Parts: sequence; structure tokens; C-alpha cells
Amino acid sequence: MLIRDILQMKGAAIHAIAPGDPLSEAVQQMVALDIGSLLVMEGNAILGILTQHDILKAMARCGCDLSTIPVKEVMTEKVYAGKPEDSVDEVRGVMTEHHFSHLPVLEGDRLLGLISFHDVAKAALKEAAFENMLLKRYIKNWPEEEEASS
Repeated sequence: MLIRDILQMKGAAIHAIAPGDPLSEAVQQMVALDIGSLLVMEGNAILGILTQHDILKAMARCGCDLSTIPVKEVMTEKVYAGKPEDSVDEVRGVMTEHHFSHLPVLEGDRLLGLISFHDVAKAALKEAAFENMLLKRYIKNWPEEEEASS
């Protein structure tokens, strides 16, 4: 699959904000669109990218008073969890479908850990590289026609 294929499936929508716009406008736009980043553009020029992480760092640096907002008012209540026996493909599918960046892993009621989409992507790449190596090894050792008929 090529990036062109991904863009065709995803669509060509580009979400951007101007560098002089207030951060509050960026937050409102990201929440309304349910996205995690905006390109920072002036005309057709990409000046940067603004991510959720950038916003959190700015809030900490500026000393925004979050002490009056209880965590329970902003948390996501419905938590999906994976099981240790789930495949990387299954977990990647669930995380992609529901737009999860993190997924707790439970064995029964016991919390084993928390995985990120980055962790899943790394595992998928490692698995694909291993399968690729095995296929190359198999093809390299493929018997010739003459040897197969002997």
C-alpha cells in the first residue's frame, strides 16, 4: 500500500490554523473535528504543526489554572481494554476504528499494562520484517524445476 492509497481512503481534508490565531481557537477546532493535530499554515506554506502534546506543554508553561476542574469532568469514561492473547492486528484494528492512542491490557480484572498506538505500530513493523525475512529465505531456497522433477 502506498501513501497515495491511504490518502484516497482517508480523503483530502487538510485541517490547518494560522500562526497568529489564538490557541483557544485551535483547541476548539481540534475538539470539533476530533483530531489530534493541526498544520500551522500561512497561505500554502507549512510553518509547523500543532499537536495535543504541544497544547499540554503550553498549558503547563503558562500556568493555566486547572485546579478547579476535577479529572472526572474531562476523562473518557468508557475504557476499552485489550487482552494479552489479542493479536497485534486485532489491537491495531480496534485502536484505529475507535481512534484510541492508548489501550489498557487486562487479564481478567488484573491490569497488566498500558500500550500505545506507537507500541502497536512498532510491533506490526517488527512482525512484518520477520515475515518478510522468512519469505525471502523461502524464495531463495526454492527448488529449481529440474531438481523438483528428479
